[in-house]
Amino acid sequence: MRIDLHTHTTASDGLLSPEQLVEKARQAGVQILAVCDHDSTDSVDAAGAAGKRSGVEVIPAVEINTDVDQGEVHVLGYFVDHRQDWLQEFLGKLRDGRVNRARRMVEKLNALGIKLDFARVRALARGAIGRPHVAWALVEAGAAKSVDEAFTRYIGRNGPAYVERMTVLPEDAVRVILKANGIPVLAHPGWGFHEVMIPQLIAAGLEGLEVYYPDHTPAMQAHFLSLANQHDLLVTGGTDYHGEGFATRAAIGSQYVPPEVVEKLKERYADKRKAKAEGSRQ
Repeated sequence: MRIDLHTHTTASDGLLSPEQLVEKARQAGVQILAVCDHDSTDSVDAAGAAGKRSGVEVIPAVEINTDVDQGEVHVLGYFVDHRQDWLQEFLGKLRDGRVNRARRMVEKLNALGIKLDFARVRALARGAIGRPHVAWALVEAGAAKSVDEAFTRYIGRNGPAYVERMTVLPEDAVRVILKANGIPVLAHPGWGFHEVMIPQLIAAGLEGLEVYYPDHTPAMQAHFLSLANQHDLLVTGGTDYHGEGFATRAAIGSQYVPPEVVEKLKERYADKRKAKAEGSRQ
């Protein structure tokens, strides 16, 4: 069984529509897929419908981007009740903040003498706009040879055109996902400083770690499995697939994720639904 619990579509910074993503997953033999767009659930329903047609089980999810002094922290939310109005309002504010941030980055780039049109950046983003779209525009304009160079030279945290995003703390993201009846999981904890935040995120209600991830070495994977066991956390995994040719660390479905990962994730979700139902009857 192939499982991929971390993928993106054009609703954020992926290159494939939800239907195309599901078909790509089907072709790769993926049987269980989670769509985790940044600050958006706009592709969840379309992906779910495509999955039903093609035999791919689609888990509704989201990836909320947050910031701390050291850098970005991403929190995945599985089985979120994405149809709640308050959640969509919250995610909409995050996306609006992304637009304003990208516009200010373009202004800074223009001040540096780099001719970049915000309308072009906006056109490149078919969904929630983000720094990758500014990077694509820089490459397209010939100001950078690659997306990585665009980040390093201009729009990375230490770059001259970097702009802070709307302030949302990792603990806030955890609480939002819990309120939406979802399961909050720290994405790619092997990225730099993330591990030191695990205790405070657990205190906020964190329920899992993304252990199986292309950037995690076998030693890191073993370490995070041990941490998950120590703190009674669920584990998840996936490729962080965005589409061929961009930010693709691994092909969709190529990251091994044990079947019991999904079984335990579903068990936790079932427990949450049961607890909610019982609470509503009291």
